[in-house]
Amino acid sequence: MKEKFRKHIEKIISLTDQEYEYIYSHFATRKINRKDFLVERDKYVENVYWVVEGLFEASYVDQNGKRNIIQFAMDDWWITDYNAFFNKTRASIDVTCIATSTVLSLSLSNREKICFESHKMANFFRIKSNLSNVASQKRILNLLSSNAQERYEEFISKYPELIQKLSKKSIASYLGVSRETLSRLNSSRK
Repeated sequence: MKEKFRKHIEKIISLTDQEYEYIYSHFATRKINRKDFLVERDKYVENVYWVVEGLFEASYVDQNGKRNIIQFAMDDWWITDYNAFFNKTRASIDVTCIATSTVLSLSLSNREKICFESHKMANFFRIKSNLSNVASQKRILNLLSSNAQERYEEFISKYPELIQKLSKKSIASYLGVSRETLSRLNSSRK
């Protein structure tokens, strides 16, 4: 786990052994069981999480009670309710464990501390944030400009490993379609 996380960081920045040990000491390891919450709506969010292994879904329940999946997170991805985390407010989303998982958690105070003390880590988090912003914008534009078939095809090509791990209900929710529509989309591919 420790070396896996170092490889993740060193895709963007390089660290000495001493720097890495110090940074890693600010993270806590946590095991999460299937169906447990990593982040729960209306509760304060104290950590951002890096997925060592496992699978999570972030969802929002609208005023009609409909659950909408806005993000998945699998190995090597980061997840939290970023608005609640950075603004120290209550979560507006749930992050639920889909498969038994292990995460590294980092509190806001520890994140700020290592960014203040390490220009390299500040740069790492800036780049990760930029990549996340780009991905979010692409997802919004895709939802606004693509039809259901196009969204489904892109999901399959972009995340082939998730197709077998996720329920049809979760995939349909993420794509903004009904399960029946998802079944039709799947049938039309054959």
